[in-house]
Amino acid sequence: MNTVINRPSLRHRLRPYVTGFDLPLLCALLMLVGIGCVVLFSALQGQAIHFGDQLRNLLFGLVVLFAVAQVPPQRLMQIAVPLYTLGVALLVATAAFGLVRKGARRWLDLGVVIQPSEIMKIAMPLMLAWYFQRREGLIRLRDYAVAGVLLAVPVGLIMKQPDLGTAMLVLSTGFFVIFFAGLSWRVLLAGAVAAAAAAPVLWHFMHDYQRQRILMLLDPQSDPLGTGFNIIQSMIAIGSGGIWGQGYLHGTQAHLNFVPESHTDFVFAVLAEEWGLAGNLTLVLSYVFFIGRGLFIASQAPTLFSRLLAASITMIFFTYAFVNMGMVSGILPVVGVPLPFVSYGGTALATLMLGTGILLSIARSRRLVQS
Repeated sequence: MNTVINRPSLRHRLRPYVTGFDLPLLCALLMLVGIGCVVLFSALQGQAIHFGDQLRNLLFGLVVLFAVAQVPPQRLMQIAVPLYTLGVALLVATAAFGLVRKGARRWLDLGVVIQPSEIMKIAMPLMLAWYFQRREGLIRLRDYAVAGVLLAVPVGLIMKQPDLGTAMLVLSTGFFVIFFAGLSWRVLLAGAVAAAAAAPVLWHFMHDYQRQRILMLLDPQSDPLGTGFNIIQSMIAIGSGGIWGQGYLHGTQAHLNFVPESHTDFVFAVLAEEWGLAGNLTLVLSYVFFIGRGLFIASQAPTLFSRLLAASITMIFFTYAFVNMGMVSGILPVVGVPLPFVSYGGTALATLMLGTGILLSIARSRRLVQS
């Protein structure tokens, strides 16, 4: 008698890996990725090679997202300390014998050239969320001080490279964890006053190019053909877009190469010029929905570690978007911060996809437990 063996279909075999995914967050992600592909194709002026590279970056990023989403938050908590320790060790190694490019020592050659500061964008919130989880219910002021030291070490090493943009992002990741852990508003206000008082001292320790960026923010017309050129051309591109834009692939500032780094840091200017205020609002609303959904996932997380991690990672997306659009619009100094899921690049995109994967992991874990 023949026995018929019913093999499970591909759909049934994949079901355990996709069950519980947060569809609203995925939809917001796909919306942002779609906008990014459309804008980048124009910013790259139809260069198939570079656009194909970005599509490969996206594919790799989605693989990273899917893989990380399978890792439960408990496992993420276990790797927090080793990853933070590794990241700091690599930053120290970079300071000692890293590669120097364009006057900055940011890269380390380990057979493959890596930028260790990128690791800290994820390691920092993991470490601080783990630290506060261990002290849940007994968090005191000195615990916030210890967290501040854990944050200051990698931020100081990154600023020394120098890399102000990445240092600011790592600082933000740690600050958001400390803030959501319940840091008093009085302490925050005191810190803000102290930072303002220390501004003249910090100005003395800044590099010349960093001072120049701040001065150009205040008065870009003081050097319109030099350091102020980037901001001026970007603002012209944004203003020329009007309400509905000049039309897709018809942006004059970008296509005539007046907008600098139009496919990376200044890609928002390309969107504003070709799609106008309508395109800007579409992008901003997509970010608002994505960030709002991330904060909702954080509010529903079952543990302090998951809540702090999800909230801080979500706010990092806000920091990326706000700083990039602010610097392109001339309201913030120019720093090397890409526009999430829109700017060309591989490392930053992989980091952002990894962060989104962590959000999906936290949301998925909660849903699987409830079911």
